[in-house]
Amino acid sequence: METRSAKRKKIAQIVENDAKDWISDLPDAVLHHILFLLPIKCVAQMSVLSKRWKSLWTTFPDLDFTTLNPFALSSKNLKFSNLEKFKHPLASTQMDFITQVLSIRDKNSDIRILCFRARLSFSRLNSLIRSAIRHNVRELDIDVDTAVDTDDYFNFPRCVIGSESLKVLKLKSGFRLPPSSIMRTGFQSLQTLSLSLVILYHQPSLSDMFSESSFPLLRNLHLDMCFGLKYLHVGCRALEDLSLEKCFQLQGMDISSAKLERMRVASCFDAYNDKSWVRINAPKLQHLFWQYNAVTDITIFEHSKFLHEASVGFFILKEDIISMGKLQSANNFLSGLSHARSLTLQSQAIEILSNNNFFIQPFYNLKSLELHTGFNKSNIQGLACLFRSSPTLHTLILKIINDYKIERKQWNRDLWDMTSTEDEQYWESQIPSLKSFLQHLKVVKIHGFLDCENEVTLAKFLLKHGKALEEMMISCAGQCNARDTLRRQKIRSQMMGFSWASSNAKVEFQ
Repeated sequence: METRSAKRKKIAQIVENDAKDWISDLPDAVLHHILFLLPIKCVAQMSVLSKRWKSLWTTFPDLDFTTLNPFALSSKNLKFSNLEKFKHPLASTQMDFITQVLSIRDKNSDIRILCFRARLSFSRLNSLIRSAIRHNVRELDIDVDTAVDTDDYFNFPRCVIGSESLKVLKLKSGFRLPPSSIMRTGFQSLQTLSLSLVILYHQPSLSDMFSESSFPLLRNLHLDMCFGLKYLHVGCRALEDLSLEKCFQLQGMDISSAKLERMRVASCFDAYNDKSWVRINAPKLQHLFWQYNAVTDITIFEHSKFLHEASVGFFILKEDIISMGKLQSANNFLSGLSHARSLTLQSQAIEILSNNNFFIQPFYNLKSLELHTGFNKSNIQGLACLFRSSPTLHTLILKIINDYKIERKQWNRDLWDMTSTEDEQYWESQIPSLKSFLQHLKVVKIHGFLDCENEVTLAKFLLKHGKALEEMMISCAGQCNARDTLRRQKIRSQMMGFSWASSNAKVEFQ
């Protein structure tokens, strides 16, 4: 039988066990992961709880100071030639906090991430980066404030070049790169590089920087708003993801990478230059996004048999008369997409196809085609060209741009019964060359339907001759008044009132 004394000891032991700090006994790695979910000031405040928590703070590997300033600088707040100052820069006391955190850090503890947004002097920036390098930092993500139109910009912090621990480097705002000869001596461990707002007026060519010897392990490269960049060569063999944006002065680009899978180029190339060129050799390219880039004079685009998805949009000056060289260049670019399985073309690409006699290599693998078009009368030939070049297409998506400057001929019910309209005669004349296209097309989606003759005629043609058609979805543009609703009801009733080529086809209006 248990004595009273034994019972009291047992109860005391249970109470002691219940009061024990189980959280503090968790491994450092687990607690660091939990603390990473909190704002960094909260983590710092918890260091006063005990020696255990102080140790966790001085060895905390993920130093993300962006939570000190939620209004970080973004490209939306930038002017092209004159950067706006921070609306909410880090105060000097907050910068002192960052300096203090690095100064009290355990000398034997590594930093996994150092990330901050601030306005500060170059000497202070260099000091912070050097301190991080001494702690074997793996990821540096730094956005500093400076001006582009003056000499108040920063030299690239050279202390990062020779770092063996650095895997990810992201620098933004007013950096001037050192000579390529210096850049080529380091970055042997770097896997991700992102440079934004880089000054290259005195070094317009990066023709020999991004090579296999300079960046042997580089897998991700992002260049954004590189002022003065005219020529770029990227030949990193390990590169998998490349992004190039807002390099408006670019005149020549050479991409040669055996492992490149994803490429995004947007708002690049000098539209006023008549000697621009691009060369792409990426045999394993799977995803390509080419948006609002000026048409170059020369394009050499080696086919990629692995190309899954491509989205293409050209930029053309309104007053520009496209030369034969640029037309051939655009043709070469589109022909380079011949293995794509999914293709999106913006309106400017369709305008080029429509206004010129193009022959595009057939897209034998293409299953989904999305076209953004104003659908004016001149676009019909461009659409027919694309349909001819898509013999095994499964899904066609038309997104009609409601441009009020485009003159449109409204549909009326008499047009439906007429077989002599110019548009309908044209589509009927294309039946022999569209035979394979019409035999494979199963899904048609038309967004922004405006009840105009061009759209109604095409919808009628596809229903009349689409032997494999299973679904046609028509989404009308904007708000409908009573008159528009009545007209659309008439279109729908007439679509349902004649024989379709496919007995399985369904038409849905939205």
